[in-house]
Amino acid sequence: MRVTIEKSVTRSAKYLGLVFAAWLLGATNLAGAAEDGDRATTRPEINISQVVAQADDGGDLLDDGDDLLDDDDLLFDDDDDLLGDEDIDEDEEAEAEAEEEETEVGGTAAAAHEDLFAESRYPSANTCKVCHPKHYREWSVSQHAYAQLSPIFLTMQNAINFQVSSTNGDFCIRCHNPVGMNMGESTFISNLERHPTSREGITCVVCHRVDLAYGKVSGRVGLVEGSLLDPVFGPAGNEELMRVLDNRQDYKVVTDPEEEGRKIHTDVVKFPQLSTSGFCGLCHDVNLFNGFRLEEAFSEYKNSAAAAEGISCQDCHMGKVQGVASGYERGPAAVVGDVPTLPRKLTNHFFAGPDYSVIHPGLFPHNADAALMATLGEWLLYDYEAGWGTDAFEDDVAEDYPFPERWDSIDDRYDARAILNNQFELLAWAREKRFEVLRNGYVLDSVRILGTGRGGMEIQVAITNPMNGHNVPTGFIAERLVWLDTTVTDGNGNVVFRSGDLDPNGDLRDAHSLYVHNGELPLDDQLFSLQSKFITRLARGGEREEVLPINHSLDPLPFIRPSTRSTVLTGQPAGARIHRLSIPPLSTRLHTYEVSGGAIRSPGTYTVTVKLKVGMIPINLLDAIKAVGFDYGLSLRTIAERVVAGHEVLWEKSQSIDIH
Repeated sequence: MRVTIEKSVTRSAKYLGLVFAAWLLGATNLAGAAEDGDRATTRPEINISQVVAQADDGGDLLDDGDDLLDDDDLLFDDDDDLLGDEDIDEDEEAEAEAEEEETEVGGTAAAAHEDLFAESRYPSANTCKVCHPKHYREWSVSQHAYAQLSPIFLTMQNAINFQVSSTNGDFCIRCHNPVGMNMGESTFISNLERHPTSREGITCVVCHRVDLAYGKVSGRVGLVEGSLLDPVFGPAGNEELMRVLDNRQDYKVVTDPEEEGRKIHTDVVKFPQLSTSGFCGLCHDVNLFNGFRLEEAFSEYKNSAAAAEGISCQDCHMGKVQGVASGYERGPAAVVGDVPTLPRKLTNHFFAGPDYSVIHPGLFPHNADAALMATLGEWLLYDYEAGWGTDAFEDDVAEDYPFPERWDSIDDRYDARAILNNQFELLAWAREKRFEVLRNGYVLDSVRILGTGRGGMEIQVAITNPMNGHNVPTGFIAERLVWLDTTVTDGNGNVVFRSGDLDPNGDLRDAHSLYVHNGELPLDDQLFSLQSKFITRLARGGEREEVLPINHSLDPLPFIRPSTRSTVLTGQPAGARIHRLSIPPLSTRLHTYEVSGGAIRSPGTYTVTVKLKVGMIPINLLDAIKAVGFDYGLSLRTIAERVVAGHEVLWEKSQSIDIH
């Protein structure tokens, strides 16, 4: 199916408030994304008032009052839709379309001038690639490079602000997109409207244009502005750069902005903190201004055996092997004018983790050739899934096939396919590295059958964190999926017990499964999952588990309040907390399954199969944030299917037993 871009997604920021209202008035149904991809069901329409205000009780983080989204109090009803056709005449529509064309990055002379000015402040990674191809390739497909492009992140950022009257501000996006926030970009606009360097997320200048030891500031970092010629900051200093500048004829470089030739930095300022774990703590300890401790990877590390031994974050995550201290490669840090610099320690800039791309391969990985060939909006129109640019498609395509104007040329389609083939290779490499770091972080130690008989079966499974650096999972632990998929079959292959299977939406059968909520599937009461839980406190006492750590509010203008009491001793505000289920370093977690006697109906050989699986996020998170829509015109169903397609089986063990 051809990908189309909704105008509301690419329209300027002033229309996004209307887009949010339109999404609320017509909430999309959650379509199923089955684990095997061959079953998908459409869920009944969800009542918006139930989604936003499921509880009778308010929470301490948000003021109490009237329900903002009560059916009787909606700001717009179906007859008042501000985006209705009757409210936009032909002149206004033409004006909006003209404005849309002008906002396309690089689409006008004014935009080109703005791009040039921003490049002089925050150079793009594509500029750095000229002399640092190895570092660029590793970074281009990394989670750092995907940080801002992720439609899931951007929607969650906007959805949280939508629920709290924008009082969360740039708290999330300032870590994911420091360049955009330093440039003063809106937090709400589409990535299609952002400056190219802004879209690069944690790009080169985000680390190499920092000159202060900020500490744990949850991403509130000021970047040093400057063009390519201005100094950068690195752990080794400028000795090798000075050698290159002293041999300009060999390396064919210039440092005069008016001179033609290959321009390079004029200095590398020594900044030792860049190679310390404290530098990672700028973003990898996330504490909200009300005291809520959202992520604690750096704090976990600081209290670990690895820190005591002097092993740094970089030793495990920028070395030869992802996830373990394995030493570093050696080689040239730069290739200048086809001449390599002297060999030195090389750090890997991939930083493997649990996330993976769900967007068009023309957009990610970052690719300088792709950027030169087409805009992001044009790449979204390239239907790679239909086979464009392959002999199988092009040899049989009808002459009147309705290609978009940008892709009407068969030569362009073949050139684009060649770029995408390189993208697919890079994505496959990234998947291998992601698998590597995850297998290094989890071990399925043993599967033991403790007791059997016609009265039932007891199975014990041991899962270990073999690392000494931090918990697993770490970071955004309340939305990370790591679970056991356990099956018991009889001698005929019939399943007599199952835990850890997915519902048709792609969710585990836990407390957030819509199928469990609707009574269509039973709760998996023996589920083993390492996904931590967001817990919010209710106004009249008690607690409840939430998908997002936001208390339900009946106030017409809900907002996040700073904590009214010190959180030094409690480590959390009174209204919300995280119930942590991750495994500490060098620790083992045991889980016991009890198979009832009713499942063991006859004597014979029974086989227990246990799989340790991982996923990026639960599908119910997508349902919780969908009201504001997803970037690039993506539907909830498309993203859900791609998320489920990325699930991995890290380890698998089987054991059989005869029951008489």
